[in-house]
Amino acid sequence: MTDRWTGVFPAVTTKFKDDFSLDHHEMERHFNFQIDSGVHGMVVTGTLGENGSLTADEKQEVLKIAVSVSDGRVPVLAGVAENTTAAACGVVETASKNGADGFMLLPAMLYAADRRETLTHFRTVARMSDRPIMIYNNPVAYKVDVTPEMFAELADEPTIVALKESSENVRRITDIYNEVGDRYQIFTGVDNLALESLLLGAVGWVAGLVTAFPKETVAIYDLVQAGRVEEALAIYRWFMPLLHLDVSTKLVQNIKLTESIEGVGTETVRPPRLPLEGEERSRVISIVEKAIATRPDLTIAETAAG
Repeated sequence: MTDRWTGVFPAVTTKFKDDFSLDHHEMERHFNFQIDSGVHGMVVTGTLGENGSLTADEKQEVLKIAVSVSDGRVPVLAGVAENTTAAACGVVETASKNGADGFMLLPAMLYAADRRETLTHFRTVARMSDRPIMIYNNPVAYKVDVTPEMFAELADEPTIVALKESSENVRRITDIYNEVGDRYQIFTGVDNLALESLLLGAVGWVAGLVTAFPKETVAIYDLVQAGRVEEALAIYRWFMPLLHLDVSTKLVQNIKLTESIEGVGTETVRPPRLPLEGEERSRVISIVEKAIATRPDLTIAETAAG
């Protein structure tokens, strides 16, 4: 697989049966649905994939399902979010053997590392495999900020090829380009800042609501690439109430409920997460149902995709 990643990469959800065991069939169905809808890659076992709720063996099971379904059609990235550098290295080593095309690497979990510790963690894990790596920067959720200057320092690591910028500061994209040029493929990781990020030079979108609405997500990306910004903006404005559901501590529950309403997944989550109820649930259902009722005509985007 090429290490020049671009386009829409869904951060796919992990599907569970009612007894919370992995639902292989449902994941196979959903991963095929994503690829058939035109996405350009997939990220498994990320935050949205409930990484922290999976055992080490289960993470590899999910990866192997995705690799088998993809069968080379799109790159499959494995999320690496471990508490220690050694554990992250172990995931990378095993996942490389299991067919991962690359990795989305987070800082070590739980401990908020300083600059030196963060850089050492990334360098150490990056040297465990020759597969390309996307660094995931999300200081809002994980309390570690990978600054543009830190990306400049990491530029001598050949396997670190991309970054997922989720600082919620869209100005960072320009700062990164000013610091390191096009050394990295910059992906946006915040759904409700996606269009702004693409217009500032991001070449990809690690997306959340794409799992329920892949064609609409890909249409926005394709239209931007074709320079048809007004048409992309029209879809984006329709999409925005849904995209806000990604920017929440309950993004997993929000998005799985959305998938369920769309008929492309189930809302089963692993405790301590619980399905939404009451006003929270009603609010999400209302947003999704309104979006479905006002769904845009995507035929305008067909020529852009070509």
